[in-house]
Amino acid sequence: MRLTTTLAAAAAIAVSGVAANAGGLAPVVTERPVVIVDTPAPSGSISPGLIVLGVLGALVAASASF
Repeated sequence: MRLTTTLAAAAAIAVSGVAANAGGLAPVVTERPVVIVDTPAPSGSISPGLIVLGVLGALVAASASF
């Protein structure tokens, strides 16, 4: 009876020791950092400077006709 109890206790300790180390010896897996790339807003094909020059040219052309 004492031998059976000792074997049962040894088996329980062995099983709990294996369960405690399960997966604990593997290297830690870390997540890669999330990088958000901010893309610039698409701009038009015409430069704003050219628009201003076009408006000024139209004003000069309109004032010259009076």
